This record gives sequence, structure tokens and C-alpha cells, in this order.
Amino acid sequence: MGFSALAIVGPTASGKSGLALSLVEALESSGQPAEIINADAMQLYRGMDIGTAKLPENERRGIRHHLIDAIEPSAEMTAAEYSKLAIGTANEVRARGKLPVFVGGSMFYLAAALDYFDFAPTDPEIRDQLESQAEVVGNLEMHNQLVRLDPESGKKIHSNNVRKVIRALEVIQITGRPFVSTLPDPEYLVPTLTIGIDVDREVLKPRIADRVAEMWSQGLIYEAGRLLEGKAPLSKTARAAIGYQQAFQQISGELDEASAIDDTIRLTNRYARRQMSWFKRDRRTHWLPDSPELLKCALERIRLGA
Repeated sequence: MGFSALAIVGPTASGKSGLALSLVEALESSGQPAEIINADAMQLYRGMDIGTAKLPENERRGIRHHLIDAIEPSAEMTAAEYSKLAIGTANEVRARGKLPVFVGGSMFYLAAALDYFDFAPTDPEIRDQLESQAEVVGNLEMHNQLVRLDPESGKKIHSNNVRKVIRALEVIQITGRPFVSTLPDPEYLVPTLTIGIDVDREVLKPRIADRVAEMWSQGLIYEAGRLLEGKAPLSKTARAAIGYQQAFQQISGELDEASAIDDTIRLTNRYARRQMSWFKRDRRTHWLPDSPELLKCALERIRLGA
């Protein structure tokens, strides 16, 4: 095959899970068994199913999935921690003679799982100070600080992504270097074939709107309520997840249902744009147009190798 790992990437609602399932079935029928490794940060959380479009067990076609429901919603998962889990899982899959297939749209997690990565140091005290500061001055002022200290990172990180802004400021304080300089040039850990699903923006928008509407009709508000009633408080990541944050605001009365749905659609569309901007920068990815021929084209790409 010419590669030891396969990755399926693309924006939210592009059909990554469906393509991955069909590819694994086709690979197995040709004598190459494979297993799927989740690369969606939110699908790691137990109990966060509807809002993350997590495939139910009965829709996984009997294919083994890893790193789904791996942590409680009260926990945090860093990219470094995910990297260790994902790389270890991939090695175990290969040791059983199977191909690990990474599927997801969490850009930094995919890079942490697939590439050589020297993670920047952390300092809990500095992180706590920055988080406290953000609560006082707000996201925009924290982003303005980043722009002043590291203009290139300021351009790449959106002001609403306060977690990433704080991480960048933390690294700058610890290392004295721009955050962007700590990100290495991509180099795969093992030979890897990455397939990207290229969906036209005007096609993706109604898909996202339909997915969000379906989340509410399937009971996202009920699921969010159960999360709030849990024994331990939700982690900042879980609480800020797109869709769940709006559901929590609806429960508290800050938003009505229509506004919560509209806000989720808007933020999901923006996130999809960020995903495509990130993924398109990686010239190693083989982009295939979303079409009825997608599976056939992906299998041909696999036949040709990395």
C-alpha cells in the first residue's frame, strides 16, 4: 500500500464518517483489515453524543472505533495527551496487522497524532493568571495582546478562540518566542495517506443548517440538561463546545430556541471555514471532490498509495 496510516479530513458535515466506514469495509474485503481512530476533540467526551454527531454503536457497521467516549465531560484533554493516546492506539492497531484510519476535523489533534511534534512547555500558574485575566478583560483584549506580541499568530487565531489565545500567550511568556515559531514543519511519524473531502461552501451551508436543526429535534436540550446535572462541573472545553454552549444558554433563558439554533449555525459555518483554511495549507493532503464518485476516487487514491 505504501503507507502505514490513513487519515480522512475535511470540514464539519462533509461526510468524513460515512466515507471512512465505506473505505474500511472495502479495505477489509480486499484483505486489508482496518480500525477507526477518532480525531474529533468533542467526541472524546462521554455523554456528548447528539451535539457532536457521534455515530451510535449500531451505525458503526461492526467496525472497531477508538478514542470515542474516552473521558468524562468534567475533564480536559490537551493535544499532547491526545497525541500519546492516538499514537499508542495506532501502534496497537498496526501490531494486530490492521491499518489505523484517523477520522475527524480537529485540526491540531490530527497534527499531534500524525506528525512529529515537539510540544511547547506548559505552566499551570501562568495559565491560571491568563484565564483570570480573560474573565476580567474579555476575549477581544486578550487577542489584542496576542496581536501585539505575535502578529502572525494573532492573524491565524480567531479572537473567539480564547483557549487557543491563552495557550499562545502562555507559550510566549514561558519561551520568550512567538507562539507560531513553536509549530514545526509537518513531517509524518509513519508513511501516511491523507484524503480530504472538498465540499463547496454553498453545498456545505445547508448541510450544516440541517444538521443543527436535527440536533435540536433529536433532543440536544435534554442531553445538555443531563450534562449540567452531572456530579462534577463541566470542563471549560465541554462547556464551550459549539451547540452545547447555545443549548446551555437556552436552558438558562439567555437565548430562545430560534436564537440558539441560529447562533450554532453561524458558529459552525465559521468553524468549517477555519477547518478548510487549516487543512488546505497542508500540501500532503489529496483532495477529492464531494460527489457520487467519492468512494471510488478514494479507493483509487489508496491504490496509488501515499
